[in-house]
Amino acid sequence: MKKVSAIIHSHKLDDVKLALLGAGVIGITVSEIRSFGTPKGSTTRYRGNEYKVDFISKLKIETIIEDNLVETVVQEISLAARTGNVGDGKIFVSPMEQIIRIRTEEKGIAAI
Repeated sequence: MKKVSAIIHSHKLDDVKLALLGAGVIGITVSEIRSFGTPKGSTTRYRGNEYKVDFISKLKIETIIEDNLVETVVQEISLAARTGNVGDGKIFVSPMEQIIRIRTEEKGIAAI
């Protein structure tokens, strides 16, 4: 099993969600995050004062999938989240050692 995490623009959430459902993903977790990377934020004006905004609001999507779905899921996220601009995000794939469903104590694939 693998954990796939993706940091994306918030306006791309619906596109990514539909792509993941089409790829066979049965559930995702979405968190609002703030990040900075290559773009290094932006400068904005408010009431005549200039402010530097270092962090950009984004979303982090996480899902746990079977190993055989990894390439498909990564491809679908990449295509659905891409705008072609700097700051489109990142995808991380990590191994999952164990998953346990709290309510039933099911383990492994059955707990997904």
